[in-house]
Amino acid sequence: MTVVRKTITVEAPAAIAFRVFTDSMDRWWPRSGHHISPAGLKQAVLEGREGGRWYEVDINGTECDWGRVLEWDPPTRLVLAWQIDATWHYNPHLVTEVEIQFVAEGPDRTRVELEHRNLERFGDAMENIRAGLDLGWHNLLAAFAQATVA
Repeated sequence: MTVVRKTITVEAPAAIAFRVFTDSMDRWWPRSGHHISPAGLKQAVLEGREGGRWYEVDINGTECDWGRVLEWDPPTRLVLAWQIDATWHYNPHLVTEVEIQFVAEGPDRTRVELEHRNLERFGDAMENIRAGLDLGWHNLLAAFAQATVA
């Protein structure tokens, strides 16, 4: 199984880190370079429940799906279906998984472990996608970490 793994530690309790990652995703998700609509990103949305949608709203108000919530276990674990294909379009038939674990390292410190797995489902594009996701998740987690202290 081909995966991208990223870990970052934030100076916040696990419950707050989980809430910032999920409920406040729009606050930290970058507006450029991390959207699929050609119109540009207005809002990133994660519906906080199992089966919830994960999507963007572009600047014209159009919703573009990214995936859905597979597992919702606050404040310790979240699993998302990533359904964006190798051409950076939503594909309801493609599912790779993004698991995020929030591990308390103390009352005000949390290790956030992200694993994006099943990348072999991208077929021949797997290595290019893996490299893009590696950098993308690095940048996204850095933005998330900044939001936990803001």
